[in-house]
Amino acid sequence: MRPFSSRLRSLPAPMRVKTATVVAVALAAVAVALAIAFGGKESSDAAQAESGRVPGEPAVEVTSPRNGARQTARAVVVKVGVENFELAPHQFGSEPQLGEGHLRFSLNRVPDCVDPKKLEDAINSPLGKGRLQGKSFDYAKYSGPNGALAERIGSAGSYSPATRPEIYYHDLPPGFYRLIVNLAQNNGAASQVHAVTNFQILQPPGHHAKKCEDGKVPSAKAAARLE
Repeated sequence: MRPFSSRLRSLPAPMRVKTATVVAVALAAVAVALAIAFGGKESSDAAQAESGRVPGEPAVEVTSPRNGARQTARAVVVKVGVENFELAPHQFGSEPQLGEGHLRFSLNRVPDCVDPKKLEDAINSPLGKGRLQGKSFDYAKYSGPNGALAERIGSAGSYSPATRPEIYYHDLPPGFYRLIVNLAQNNGAASQVHAVTNFQILQPPGHHAKKCEDGKVPSAKAAARLE
């Protein structure tokens, strides 16, 4: 049997064009099928997740520190990007208005040694992975003016409110941290729109984290599982 290319050249010109087009489409379909069968699912899922976001809906993203960041400094400036939502400092504490409000920052340190049962409960919690919170750093001692405002409105130890897309935490001890930021209405009620980032403050040179007793999960492993 003659090769396909030879048979294609023997056809009249119009039929050659039509046949080549059909073959190209068929090959493209095969390539897509192979991509899906051999590893294309991840990119497909990512595309679906991206397309699942409705244009015009409020959104928030932590731009700094990036998830998984490691640093020796004991202070961190958290910066976020906000879309389709107006930060309204002059309306803080007032009646809710559509599309405006402020931010709620919640910073917690992952415990040094975690009970494995509590870790599994946190991972499998239907309410999210925030149940394994550890110590809060949303007090004036750590989050400055935002923490002072939290103490004034009664949210200290839970979250620090902010009317700007940033917050400054300082005097943080070494360890793993989990930060959650929520969009909130003017009256402080949190919306479902949130972002999460995890970062680590390293031990000073020559210092090492205390070893956990048998059966406990070190904070590094706990933080990795909570990502």
